[in-house]
Amino acid sequence: MTPVATSVAHLASEETLGAFGNDPWWITAIKALAIFVFLMVCVLMMIMADRKVMGRMQQRHGPNRMGPFGLLQSLFDGIKLSLKEDLIPRGVDRFVYIAAPAIAAVPAFIAFSVIPIGPEVSMFGVVTPLQLTDLPIAALVVLATAALGVYGFVLGGWASQSPYALLGGLRASAQVISYEIAMGLSFVAVFIMSGTLTTSGIVAAQSNLWFGVLLLPSFLIYLVTMIGETNRLPFDLAEGEGEIVGGFMTEYGSMKFTMFFLAEYVNMCTVAAMSVTLFLGGWHAPPGVSAIIPGANEGWLPALWWLLKFIGVMFLFIWARGSLPRVRYDQLMKLGWKVLIPIQLVWITAVAVVRMLVLDGASGAVIAAVVAGFTAATLAAFYAWLRHVRRERAEEARQRAENARRAHEDPAFGGFPVPPSTAPHYGASVLAEPPRTGAGPTPRAVPAAERSKQKGEVTGV
Repeated sequence: MTPVATSVAHLASEETLGAFGNDPWWITAIKALAIFVFLMVCVLMMIMADRKVMGRMQQRHGPNRMGPFGLLQSLFDGIKLSLKEDLIPRGVDRFVYIAAPAIAAVPAFIAFSVIPIGPEVSMFGVVTPLQLTDLPIAALVVLATAALGVYGFVLGGWASQSPYALLGGLRASAQVISYEIAMGLSFVAVFIMSGTLTTSGIVAAQSNLWFGVLLLPSFLIYLVTMIGETNRLPFDLAEGEGEIVGGFMTEYGSMKFTMFFLAEYVNMCTVAAMSVTLFLGGWHAPPGVSAIIPGANEGWLPALWWLLKFIGVMFLFIWARGSLPRVRYDQLMKLGWKVLIPIQLVWITAVAVVRMLVLDGASGAVIAAVVAGFTAATLAAFYAWLRHVRRERAEEARQRAENARRAHEDPAFGGFPVPPSTAPHYGASVLAEPPRTGAGPTPRAVPAAERSKQKGEVTGV
């Protein structure tokens, strides 16, 4: 048997996968329905919490009219959107235009199927894990579905036949590519430490110590990448209303707009659930709780620990949106390619070397020496990077001073390019002004009606 076939057979024979594939069809249907209902309710509650929490952060009231404490505001917003007139712009590719919102929304629901919410429980007399399914490469399913979801944004921007929508779609694709690489590298560190790609196996490997503590740099970078992956503030450049109106959603309304909105919030739920699975111990109780509450990791109670961790990560989305200003697009790309990815590559190399030494039974002195070497190399690289940044800033300051001096000497220096007065104005009924040479006869004044007839415009006269 080849090495590749051997590794595939090993993955397929993982111990945690034995609990899956044995459920009756109706148990599977109940789990799938429960995931769908949970995500829909979570979207409604998250939209309401988004507005209520940011309202408190900004010393104003959030929604408080529809239902008790404004809890039904999101539901009525959805009803309002569904009742709006559904318009399709002229000249669009109708099939792609209509299919794009569904392409963006459906993969987000699929990704949640591999999230473990609890251990095995008894459900209507059937012992089953609180997870729809698991796969030998389940963690990669989340990355694959995230990559598929961006096709909906790109196709929606392209099919709209609008420059703003197209620019938003291209921004979304570039953003997902750059931040998905850093996110995938965060996964690699977890795979090295857990020795498995199954989500249930990753949770089981954190029974003693959460990877969020053991792999803190990967966890922190994942928190940044999950915000960039979901196009949330401060990384919502694909929808920057100050620059490109509404991005890829500019030409959408009614239920199609709702589908894009739904895809964004379901993606938030998925990446938050993955952070709980990969770094926060999954459904395991927080440290110390097991000593206080006997059976804290048994039965249905672990689902409560999972939910509390999930809510905490979702709160980070709101906190970041209400606290941080939107970055420029060049800053967004620079952060992904020049900061996050290099840090992850160095960190993964260190994790892999230390893990290999531990598995080979190396002494503590050898491991400490390797860690010290990596630390020294990292600090040296960080110092060199700081010096490079200081030189860049000094050069930028010198260039700004030079530009200010030249602008003081020449008021026209660096000004916005203004078209010449003799150029025809697009869309106006004013003809181009003849060149003012001072020679020749004075141009004859052309009546407005004749000018309109020359330009072929409808003036209503």
